[in-house]
Amino acid sequence: MLHLRMITPADRTDAVVSVIESTVGTTHLVVLPGAARDPRGDLVLCDVAREAGDELLHELRELGVEKDGSIAVENIDLSLSRRADAAEEEAPGEGADAVLWEQLAEATHEESTLTITYVAFMVLATMIAACGVVLDNAILIVGAMAVGPEFGPLAGVCTGVVQRRPRFALRSLTALLIGFAVAIAATTVFSLGMDAIGQFHAGMLDRPRPNTGFIWQPDSFSFVVSLLAGIAGVLSLTSAKSGALVGVAISVTTVPAGANAAVALSYGEFAQMWGSAEQLLLNLGGIMLAGVLTLYAQKALWRTQRGRWTRRPTT
Repeated sequence: MLHLRMITPADRTDAVVSVIESTVGTTHLVVLPGAARDPRGDLVLCDVAREAGDELLHELRELGVEKDGSIAVENIDLSLSRRADAAEEEAPGEGADAVLWEQLAEATHEESTLTITYVAFMVLATMIAACGVVLDNAILIVGAMAVGPEFGPLAGVCTGVVQRRPRFALRSLTALLIGFAVAIAATTVFSLGMDAIGQFHAGMLDRPRPNTGFIWQPDSFSFVVSLLAGIAGVLSLTSAKSGALVGVAISVTTVPAGANAAVALSYGEFAQMWGSAEQLLLNLGGIMLAGVLTLYAQKALWRTQRGRWTRRPTT
């Protein structure tokens, strides 16, 4: 279930209440006239089944509630109510399959913002991966994949493309490219520093590395895995399955490829550097392609469901 808290202009409260009452899957409607002070208006509260949430938000936005008031949406972790159970049964579909497009756009907007924290995580993840590729340590590679924040901008690009918001897609792509550029540059310096103190040496990069050699040797499986990971990643975002997103993060060779490129560059191993760069671009491209196609499929499904939507009879 979702909880909606709205500040509505007094002249639109009746229309908002009518929309809520006529939307299947809604319950626990509360109206507090004149309770809001900034902006001034009425406070309207209700709960709605997740699978009905996007339809309700669409109707509320058509009334312009977000322009002159506000709409806040929260997930309800626990709701002990027979009426809530009935509302979930009433709404068509399953909550896990529902997509809240406004929530997705907000989440990807936050995760794809170029911030100092985002860049710091990118740099740290790439440095950890650099230690992993030099030591041929798969555990460090997995750890670096989990730390890397690159899926946020990737999802932002996909969302921007599907929602036809080119500026948002470009901003996410810029964050992604700058993040990797800074991380690779910093890791190159880190590799030179580790070499200077005797922790890294060229022989460690040239020796057989059975656990991490795949990082700079892309093949057809690399693209297949990136496609599958892109689908899984988008599904985890749209269904709020954060645990699944962690699995996606440790299944695709993006940060480790950038790390291997940085270490190879520091030692002049250009064959490995270009191989790593190819692996990186292949995986990023596969994830974005799969993400866009998955969101388009979900959007088509949402339109079909919306076309079959039944309304409650108004009382």
